[in-house]
Amino acid sequence: MDVEEYEPVSTLKVPQHPLTKAKYPFIDVHNHQWTMPIQNLDGLVADMDSLNMGVMVNLSGFRGKLLEWSLNNVQKHYANRFAVFLNINFEDLDDTGWPQNAIKLLEDGVKQGVRGLKVYKGLGLTDVDNNGNRISVDDPRLDPVWAKCGELGIPVLIHSGEPSSFWKPKDKYNERWLELKQEPSRYRNPKEVPPFEQIMEEQHHVFRKHPETKFINAHLGWYGNDLETLGKLFDELPNVYTELGAVLAELGRQPRFARAWMIKYQDRVMFGKDTYAKKEYYTYFRVLETADEYFDYYRKRHAHWKMYGLELPDSVLKKVYYKNALIVIPSLDKSLFPN
Repeated sequence: MDVEEYEPVSTLKVPQHPLTKAKYPFIDVHNHQWTMPIQNLDGLVADMDSLNMGVMVNLSGFRGKLLEWSLNNVQKHYANRFAVFLNINFEDLDDTGWPQNAIKLLEDGVKQGVRGLKVYKGLGLTDVDNNGNRISVDDPRLDPVWAKCGELGIPVLIHSGEPSSFWKPKDKYNERWLELKQEPSRYRNPKEVPPFEQIMEEQHHVFRKHPETKFINAHLGWYGNDLETLGKLFDELPNVYTELGAVLAELGRQPRFARAWMIKYQDRVMFGKDTYAKKEYYTYFRVLETADEYFDYYRKRHAHWKMYGLELPDSVLKKVYYKNALIVIPSLDKSLFPN
């Protein structure tokens, strides 16, 4: 047996309150439904109802015909249950027609019903310009895109970088060793990509340059293990928000500090999940709502440690579950949620 097979069953006897439904209806601001253009949404909506999910944000709207088909599918069947974000190919920034074509894509998208722009991690990591040079997150050629989003009143949900441990040596000291062992492509060789700190600073530079644009910094901005730093960013930049997609395990291992932090910054955090798997939501509800101790996360390679509940106050839960998203993402159906 090796460490990957080791799955000890805890003998600890403590009160348990597993949940399968959120206490309040919630908005998942970070989801990916790649087949939405042709997807029968009935089953997905039934799942959402069972979880008490009021609205799902599909960040993978893409552009062109795929975007049009996704919007048509939603608007025809469940117009108030889904919000679609579009995606721009930033590698076009040296081509004829930039930035006018990107700006028109945003303008036309909003007219069609798009609610925001999703930026994938390729920007800053792997996207290159026509000369083969890496496109930094704060490349000035992208400024018209960020400014246009602010002008149109739509948020930018941006994923920059990866967990900082992905840059560290793959040795016994790296707490993400198991993930890097099982998913070796996630390792970021310092000889091939910029340092974690550089990519983060590029992203934060964009936030500073565009105070009129609202940014949702995905995955707790990869500072779930350093909430104090994320809090300082919030203190400096009132246009920046975050969400919990795929980083719940960071909160669940520091329940006292994370609870205090979530209460302090309750106006800046939204619910997000990332990959869609119905049963994985149960762990989110349990961490956010209960005071349970020492229970399993849903994916060992993300967290070989146990979870502890934050037992957030109802007033904070409501903001995280839906109130903050209703403020940041335009034209969501407020009637689906309590006051």
